Amino acid sequence: MDDGPVVQLDAAFFADPHARYARLREERPVARAVTPVGLPVWLVTRYDDARAALADPRLAKDSDGFAAVIERQQLPPGARAVFAQELSRHMLSSDPPDHTRLRKLVGRAFTVRAIAGLRPRVEAIAAGLADRMAAGPDEVDLLDAFAFPLPMAVICDLLGVPEGERTSFRRWSNTLLTSDGAVEERTAAGMSMATYLTALVEEKRARPAGDMLSAIAAAAEDADRLSADETVSMAFLLLVAGHETTVNLIGNGVLALLRRPDRLAELRADPGLVPAAVEEFLRLDGPVNLATFRHTTEPVPIGGTTIPAGEVVLVSLASANRDPAHVVAPDELDWHRQVGHLAFGHGIHHCLGAPLARLEGEVAFRTLLGRFPDLALAADPDELTWRQSILMRGLTRLPVRLRGSSPGRVTAGHTATAGTR
Repeated sequence: MDDGPVVQLDAAFFADPHARYARLREERPVARAVTPVGLPVWLVTRYDDARAALADPRLAKDSDGFAAVIERQQLPPGARAVFAQELSRHMLSSDPPDHTRLRKLVGRAFTVRAIAGLRPRVEAIAAGLADRMAAGPDEVDLLDAFAFPLPMAVICDLLGVPEGERTSFRRWSNTLLTSDGAVEERTAAGMSMATYLTALVEEKRARPAGDMLSAIAAAAEDADRLSADETVSMAFLLLVAGHETTVNLIGNGVLALLRRPDRLAELRADPGLVPAAVEEFLRLDGPVNLATFRHTTEPVPIGGTTIPAGEVVLVSLASANRDPAHVVAPDELDWHRQVGHLAFGHGIHHCLGAPLARLEGEVAFRTLLGRFPDLALAADPDELTWRQSILMRGLTRLPVRLRGSSPGRVTAGHTATAGTR
């Protein structure tokens, strides 16, 4: 049983989780922790333990079971609202057979072959965003100008979501995924998103088109396949997961490159390395920090610690991917090695949208490297801030200069500690 101090998942943790993870992997690979709203959890940090935990059916995902576990916790007043179930009736919060049924409904649209057919559209969107950036000021926030609108446009096109609410949707999504204890704000964002998506699903049911959301809404007519709550929850999951991961993949990857001029030069010289580079970006500082909540249905031994039944477990994908027992020199950016990672999870809940995120990442980096040969940081990298989110690992902003030199540009002498951020 873990008997060390409780790990606080607080602002300091989110600012630099990798330093904390390195100590935990060495000293307490399965540790007690507490979230900003006071929820006690178990934190799994080593690669082998994480991979096994992600595929262990005793670590359940179903929303009803999780709600029962939360009900037994002594949480501060109002904190339970963070775990409300209005938008949780989707495949990421379910176990077989419900998970099997829900995933099958959308699985065909996310096969490698189906996603490959989207390449021309993704490339067109990326080129249009690059054109807009090139015609604008020298300095931009790359998240606002490119990393967010690219995947948001793609997933909204795929699902048939009109452009009008995309800015609002980003705000709601960011608020819902924040873990700073702002319960009222997250509750309000959840209600706004649920209201919007409910109306959108009703619109798709009344006037179906050839998009995925229309197909999901049509499936809801058969009560044995998809309930009304499941329809709205599925729309929520696909929209949030369909853009959040790629936003952070692009932002984190660009930062990693701009802090390492030698790697940037190598990638510019050989764009054929981009797919391998995307995999290494995913491993080094992937878009997901901690996998979504799981709960134990019976005592589960992990890494020498037995976690009792009815406990919440968080598996750290970010820590697992930097485990020196799994990868040599884990803090270095090296796309020439052949090593697996858990950036998209593992097991039956492995990210359905992984092929789409990989395609968007490849197109994004090819576009940015090709169009902006002088791309450089426009801020001191040590002054950049990270989102306070248990789930997501991403920057709050990424100021870059598109043309010419910049005082914030990193020189070769500044790369020694780059891998630790």
